[in-house]
Amino acid sequence: MANKELLAKGIKYLSGALPLMFIGPSVIYNAFMNQKNDWHYLVLAIGIIACLASMYLMYLGLKIIMKGIFND
Repeated sequence: MANKELLAKGIKYLSGALPLMFIGPSVIYNAFMNQKNDWHYLVLAIGIIACLASMYLMYLGLKIIMKGIFND
């Protein structure tokens, strides 16, 4: 029997990663389109941080879901 509390917690992490999966690349694209702007590197860093946060939240969410399914 799966642990429903862990499954719900994992889905919360995945739902947090979902918007970042779309926001990060669009912010990176915006940074490369506006390279003449002074804020280029800051916007690029924010986009990279959003992408890395998305990958980390996906990792945590899947890890927690696997723990809930297999009762480790």
